[in-house]
Amino acid sequence: MSMPYGGDHRLPNQPRRVLLLTGASRGIGHATVKVFSAAGWRVLTVSRHPFPEECPWAAGPEDHIQADLASPEDTLRAIEEIRQRLVPEGGRLDALVNNAGISPKGPGGARLGAIQTSLEDWNWVFQVNFFSSIMLARGLIEELQRTRGAVVNVTSIAGSRVHPFAGAAYATSKAALMALTREMAHDFGPRGIRVNALSPGEIDTAILSPGTEKIVEEQIPMRRLGKPTEVAKTIYFLCTEASSYVNGAEIHVNGGQHV
Repeated sequence: MSMPYGGDHRLPNQPRRVLLLTGASRGIGHATVKVFSAAGWRVLTVSRHPFPEECPWAAGPEDHIQADLASPEDTLRAIEEIRQRLVPEGGRLDALVNNAGISPKGPGGARLGAIQTSLEDWNWVFQVNFFSSIMLARGLIEELQRTRGAVVNVTSIAGSRVHPFAGAAYATSKAALMALTREMAHDFGPRGIRVNALSPGEIDTAILSPGTEKIVEEQIPMRRLGKPTEVAKTIYFLCTEASSYVNGAEIHVNGGQHV
């Protein structure tokens, strides 16, 4: 039986697959929840906020872990809670998607460059965007190994160039996350765990900055913004057998903006 977006080929007697997703509350993360849920996966979400009551996702409250990824201590606590939540699934985790990301702004939403960004903000951004990703993957490596699972780190086009809106701390954290993806692919691969990155460009979400229209007109060959679902479908591809020999790659989802 074929599943949506071309990847889940389980037999009927195989256990339900499980995704752990950070940054699920809006945009790309929310679209990813919907794509995986439609394919029959159980989706565990992690956020520093409680599960929103207005969200239409029925399984959300019981599969949500409230944790502050800016805190190493709370991240470690969350890992233990996640492991307990996975007990009914036999301690298995099929995919981890590190999508949480923060980008502090200056007054009026101004870009914070390398000179203006405080040390506190550098540490804050790197803990959420970078360190939490390796903490979660290492903390759940046994669960991922049981399924020969996949890790997807969501990077950014800002990780490869100076972006007019993304701050210096955000951009460098995403560049570091791509380097980490390469190292993880090398180290996790012998355990049967694939690790890849997905690098979105300008995606139509609530966090777009004024002036994005100019980028679309001048830099994107397809002359449009990407849709969150288009990113989510690519994440799904990287978590399923359709990408079974893809490891250590960074997939660009940006309409050709990187060219």
